[in-house]
Amino acid sequence: MYRLSAQNVATGELDLESFVEERFSFQEEDIAYEDLYESLLQVHLNPLDLQEATAEQLRSLYILSPFQLASFLDYRNTFGPLISVYELQAIPGWTLETIENILPFIRQDVYSGNQKMPGFKRFQAAENAYLIFRNRRVWQTRKGFTPADTLSNGQLSSRYLGGPDDLYVRFRLQQPGDFSIGLTAEKDAGEQFIWDKKTKRYGFDFLSFHFMLFDKGPWKTLALGDYQLQFGQGLVFGSGFSVGKGAETIATVRRSSLGLRPYTSVLESGFFRGAAATYKTGNLELTGLFSLAPRSANLQVIPDSLEASESYLSSLISSGLHRTKNEIEKKGQAREQNFGLNLQYRNSDKGIQLGTNFLHSRYSQEVFPLKRIYNQFEFRGKSNYTGSIYFSYNFANHYFFAESAISKSRGMGHVFGIMSSLNRSLDLSLVWRKFDRNFHSFYGNAFSEGSRPINEEGLYLGLNFKPNRKINWSAYYDYFTFPWLRFRMYAPSSGNEWLSRFTYRPHKKLMSFIQWREETKSRNLVSEEQSSNHYQLATGKRRNFVWSLSYQPNQWWQFKTRVQQSSFQINGQKTRGFAILQDLSANLGNWKFSGRLSLFDTDDFENRQFLYERNVLWAFSIPNLYGQGYRYYLLGQYKLNQRITFWLRWAKTTYTNRESIGTGLQEIAGNEITETTFQVRYQFNR
Repeated sequence: MYRLSAQNVATGELDLESFVEERFSFQEEDIAYEDLYESLLQVHLNPLDLQEATAEQLRSLYILSPFQLASFLDYRNTFGPLISVYELQAIPGWTLETIENILPFIRQDVYSGNQKMPGFKRFQAAENAYLIFRNRRVWQTRKGFTPADTLSNGQLSSRYLGGPDDLYVRFRLQQPGDFSIGLTAEKDAGEQFIWDKKTKRYGFDFLSFHFMLFDKGPWKTLALGDYQLQFGQGLVFGSGFSVGKGAETIATVRRSSLGLRPYTSVLESGFFRGAAATYKTGNLELTGLFSLAPRSANLQVIPDSLEASESYLSSLISSGLHRTKNEIEKKGQAREQNFGLNLQYRNSDKGIQLGTNFLHSRYSQEVFPLKRIYNQFEFRGKSNYTGSIYFSYNFANHYFFAESAISKSRGMGHVFGIMSSLNRSLDLSLVWRKFDRNFHSFYGNAFSEGSRPINEEGLYLGLNFKPNRKINWSAYYDYFTFPWLRFRMYAPSSGNEWLSRFTYRPHKKLMSFIQWREETKSRNLVSEEQSSNHYQLATGKRRNFVWSLSYQPNQWWQFKTRVQQSSFQINGQKTRGFAILQDLSANLGNWKFSGRLSLFDTDDFENRQFLYERNVLWAFSIPNLYGQGYRYYLLGQYKLNQRITFWLRWAKTTYTNRESIGTGLQEIAGNEITETTFQVRYQFNR
């Protein structure tokens, strides 16, 4: 048993940066961190009731091992409702670290009685009611904001039409277990703040709204506006918090059936817009959705001999950027209509979950991507449907899960896995997946090596060994094949990846880890290296090493030192890179400060260093640095009173081996880039 004294017990406040970095410490560019943050935030603002939380809900936090989860359920079934969070220390297998990680996402007390108030008064008394405004700006002038040049044909070159400020506004009224109302608005740097119906811009470039009701009689959820769905293993409905391979080698390999949830991110794709509802009767739940949403796209017009014309979509665009005249013309060019169903059976007593998914998508024009040698089996047409069946079964400390799906093209996708606690100290995970080259799932987000579940087969093995509360070793090995061609990989190929991380935490104040990662994957040789008229592949090997030390001598100060090193070898050539960073954080009552100084030196882009940084509340920063130079930032937070909190962040990168930064309209003439972020939050019912 680990004793938690009153002065040492965690407050339940969410330190999002620490939580994400410690559990998913290796960053990649193809992870949707915005979605990851929003998913964690939704659980934090709508915490799970410890007295009623299901196994599926607790698994979705990616914190508990199968043994820890089984221990909690057995304890609750044996002793009844928990009297206090201090009782968590009595659960077998729950360490101090486990309790600290889970506290921000749970609550032991029942929800307030606001549900008995009339509707408008309930909105006024919402527990989570706040307004956030954020401004971010890069102070050096990018090429896109300079005066336009005159081209040889007499036309002016392309430039950004708006100002250099990023603007963000979020309004939220939420009563856990009752309702959620939210409005999110964003304008990226370079976009105009303009009201123009013709180009579908209404002040902010992107607007998102949702209104959701929870647990209204047999209706588990009712939704209007923007929303997401997550069922099964993500082959059909895979929105939300899904990370995949990382330092957490057990809990992140599976997806959770979290169902219908509000969409609050500013990513301008990957969500539904319309109406949806979940109806519950006994152990059965039925969810239906209808969505009609605009999508940015490249629209191609084909004139015919009768002076009429037809059009098609050569590509759908998910960047969400509408800064130039050309980008604005692509905004909302397509309409995407979706109709979907989910039927799910859940028997918590027997640990069984069964379900089926169906999603039909239809576009306003035919989709015909420009033909390339590697994309012959990509989706083409006007409509698609994807259906699946899935199950999960919990037996003691072993958890089995699977999903199989088929799309209109008759391409199939399969995921099968197991998470198991072999004993109190050793956990294991195993995942096999297979996605056909013509499997099409527009909202899929299954466990995979690629960013989409298509053209891949693989087997993953994860281990976690914790002999005592001070030592933890985690590792995984993943072997994967790509049966068909891919971008920059013009032949069938295979690869593998492994990671090993050793963590030592002698006490609460000190934590250190060493992590090794190696990835072997093929790619095309560049043109001058080709020795025949056929594309040839070369095997590239990427290695990464990280050493980190965190020390918190008291509740006011924290220090962190990290060293990162990488190498990349292909076709007989090897390049290297490294980064060193030092962090300092202070918590001084109403004031909080943090800062970092980092040095980096890399031979090329392949060795870019990802450095996870603290940012203003619910924003993220993961710069990837290459070349030579140094970067530092300062972040301050001041709580004026119970309702108003301010944040200010200043960051600067200086390169010592270049005279310009970026390319195209993003280019900066010079070797420095400075950015500031200001944020203010007003909380209503405090």
